[in-house]
Amino acid sequence: MAGEPQADCLFCKIAAGKVPATIVRETDTTVAFRDINPQAPTHVLVIPKVHYPDAATLAAAEPQVAADILRAAEEIAELDDIKETGFRIVFNTGSGAGQTVFHTHAHILGGRSLQWPPG
Repeated sequence: MAGEPQADCLFCKIAAGKVPATIVRETDTTVAFRDINPQAPTHVLVIPKVHYPDAATLAAAEPQVAADILRAAEEIAELDDIKETGFRIVFNTGSGAGQTVFHTHAHILGGRSLQWPPG
């Protein structure tokens, strides 16, 4: 069921503290941790503690939690000193867009020049 932790979901396990991660921020609704394969000097993932497969599904079901992810992104940018120089928030949706873990997550990227368009 959407919203409920999934036993086979890596990010649900990280949110529950069952899989180690380098946590940089945690709130009642989100967990933020360093990406294990960073694509920029700052590359942090922000996940909701509730399980939804992608950002659109989360936003439709629990818009406040989706907003919490965006607030966390700004706080991480400030923590990593990239708020003033700029940062990117990326939600990949579907395997064709590069999503490999089907639990909503935002990539916070910064600390280097980020060209447009990406990919």
